[in-house]
Amino acid sequence: MKKRVLYTAILSLFTLTLPAQTVALNTDGLDADYVENIKGRSQKIVNGLNLNDAQKAENVRNIIANRYFLLNQIHEANKDNATQRDAELYKHHFELASALAAYLNEEQIDAVKDGMTFGRLKRDYNATLDMIPSLTDEEKAQVLIWLKEAREFAMDAADSKGKHFWFDKYRGRTNNWLAARGYDLKKERDEWMKRTQKK
Repeated sequence: MKKRVLYTAILSLFTLTLPAQTVALNTDGLDADYVENIKGRSQKIVNGLNLNDAQKAENVRNIIANRYFLLNQIHEANKDNATQRDAELYKHHFELASALAAYLNEEQIDAVKDGMTFGRLKRDYNATLDMIPSLTDEEKAQVLIWLKEAREFAMDAADSKGKHFWFDKYRGRTNNWLAARGYDLKKERDEWMKRTQKK
């Protein structure tokens, strides 16, 4: 029994001292300028995470960049077949969070998602709360649920227009839901504008 415990401890120590696995960029057949552009875009997202480990930061950057490469490949290969495109996007959708989970916590993964979608979730959520201060906790929670759903779709969009489309679509859903619950959105918006101008 003691030998087994000692063996387990030694094995654990050995595992901890192994060099960190390196995530390679999947750049085969890609234009060099495009690769540099995507690396730069991915690095900006990583910079916002304030990671102290240089190797971890590089791995995370490469995971994000590889995601952009894959999305571009899927969209380009299925320009004339939306059904096939959506099937491919869904098949690979959860791979990003899974890969990032080896290096980041849940809050940091959310930050990556926000970085890939122009921070629309937080911006739209805060704007909704500012516009309608009387929202209940239940209503706030539902607004956030739909914004998170919009972000998941937006992450797989082909371009910035597509990403904004999903948030705008879910904003419409949210507005219809709030109107059905008795909120006068025009009045709320007008009052919000007055408060904003005063500030």
